[in-house]
Order: sequence, then structure tokens, then C-alpha cells
Amino acid sequence: MDKLSFIGVILGFAALIGGNFLEGGSWTSLVNGSAALIVIGGTLGAAILQTPWSSLHRALSVLFWVFLPPKYAYDQGIEKIVQWAQLARKDGLLGLEPIADKELDSFSKKGLLLLVDGTDSDALKRVLENDLYRKEQHDLQAVHFYESMGGYAPTVGIIGAVIGLIHVMQNLADPSQVGPGIAIAFVATIYGVALSNLLLIPIANKLKQHIAQQSKFRELVIDGLVSISEGENPKLIKIKLNGYIT
Repeated sequence: MDKLSFIGVILGFAALIGGNFLEGGSWTSLVNGSAALIVIGGTLGAAILQTPWSSLHRALSVLFWVFLPPKYAYDQGIEKIVQWAQLARKDGLLGLEPIADKELDSFSKKGLLLLVDGTDSDALKRVLENDLYRKEQHDLQAVHFYESMGGYAPTVGIIGAVIGLIHVMQNLADPSQVGPGIAIAFVATIYGVALSNLLLIPIANKLKQHIAQQSKFRELVIDGLVSISEGENPKLIKIKLNGYIT
């Protein structure tokens, strides 16, 4: 669990509500259903319109990474690769076939199967790097969904503000309608800017960091498998891969 994500969300919105309270306002002054509908609905609609289904599905599936990020145990990964190297040196590359069948990580499993099939090191590296690049780009396109929402939210908030002001102008003769109209105008702007800067853009940046960690771990796997393919000493492989630990 990423406690910093929880702290960040709570601190950001607590500062917003607390600042409003210190200015003499109440938390109820920031609650407006019409403004929320305009900003949230309009932002979602615009972002969904520009996003392919595959990217939208991936964006929803990785959202939990913000609070429950995937863990990459570099120490364990290195030890596992060293064991593969020792087995390959003892029994040959075909000795890795039972390991490949049991491997749970799809990326590592693909690399092991390529090794077992006798793929040369250059082709092995090329195939796995291409696979890494495609997976990384697919994930980054998914993250762009949240970035685009962060870009649209303030603009939609301004649209909500204009709608509120239109209602105010239409009801100047009725003082009871002026207050609600002004409330929608200003609260919609707050919703748009706050949603963008306190939630959506930080979510996108946090997901990018996890994608970078995922790619780094897969680069480690590629280097390890290529080293095994070239018949390097397991001890040398371990020393080389330890450079990924920071």
C-alpha cells in the first residue's frame, strides 16, 4: 500500500477545505451538485471521446496502482536469474524448459522459451526489447487518459462558471435566483481546477513512475537472459545485474 498517495490526497483536499474555513466559509459552501455534474460529467465525456477502448480499459485497470502499486523485488529477480544461469551452465539451455513452464511472469516466460528454442542473443534482445517498448507505450497511452482529464477539467469548470453567470443574468429581477447562479459559477471553477491539480495530474504522474519501474525491471530480465544466452559466468551476471539496485 502506498501511504504517500493517501497522505497526498487527504492533505490536498484538507488544505482546500481548511483554507475555506479559515476564510469564514463552511464546507457546505463548496458543495454544489450542478457544478459537480457539469465538471465531472463534462471532463469524463471529453476524455472518453478521445480515448480508444483498449487504452480506456487499461487506464481503469492500472488506476489501483496509485494506492496499491506493483512491487518489483530486484534482489529476488537477480537471484532467480542467477539460478537460471547456473542451471543452463549445468544442463544446457534445454534444462530451462521446466522452469519456463512454471514461470508466472509472462515477460520472463517468453524470454525463457526463446532461450530454450535456441534463439541467438541478438534476436532474443531485439524481440524482448520490442515487447517491452510496446507494453510500455500501451501503458503510457492509458495514463494519457488521466492527463487529458487533468487538462479538460479546468476548461469545463470555466464552462460551468459561464452557465452559472448566464443564469444570474437571466434572473437579475429575482434576487432568490442570483445566489445559486453565482454559487454554480464559482464552485464549478474550483471543482475544475482542484480536480485537475489535486487529483488527476498527480495520478497520471504517479502511474508514470510505476510504469518506469516496470520497464526497468524488464530491462533487468532482458540483460540477464541475454547474458545466459551468451554463456556468461553466473557470478559475473549477478555483479552486472546488481547495478539495477539503487
